[in-house]
Amino acid sequence: MSNTLIGALIGAVLAVAALQFGFWGFVLVAVFACVGGLVTALATGRIDRGALADALTGRRSSR
Repeated sequence: MSNTLIGALIGAVLAVAALQFGFWGFVLVAVFACVGGLVTALATGRIDRGALADALTGRRSSR
C-alpha cells in the first residue's frame, strides 16, 4: 500500500469517528491511532527505545 492510500484510509476512519461520535470521539480515536502507531514502531525497531527515552527525559544524545 502506498503512503497516500494509507493516509486516505486514516482520514476516512477519523472522519467517520467525528461524524459518529462527535469531537471527543474523534480525539479519542486519533489518540489511540497515534499510540498504536508508536507501539508498532517500537516493536518493529523503527524507533530506538533508548533515543526515545532520552528525548522524553530531556537528555541530549548524539546517537
